[in-house]
Amino acid sequence: MGEEEVVEIGHITHFFSKISVAVIELTAPLAVGDTIVIKGPTTDFEQRVDSMQIEHQNVQRAEAGQSVGLKVAERVREKDAVYKKL
Repeated sequence: MGEEEVVEIGHITHFFSKISVAVIELTAPLAVGDTIVIKGPTTDFEQRVDSMQIEHQNVQRAEAGQSVGLKVAERVREKDAVYKKL
């Protein structure tokens, strides 16, 4: 990740492989348009948040304590950490 500033914003609690959707339990706010990095023992990639859902409703922003569904570019695993680029 180099010198770029990132902050941990949550972790993966579930992954639906058929539809490539991850559930992230947030410890900090996340908004559409943010760039996230997902890291784990076998996971390490970056992507932009194009859309996210809470209970099947599209939302522009989610707060700490909420769980959001997010389409992911690659396979992720439960307990992978999610970071937001600042």
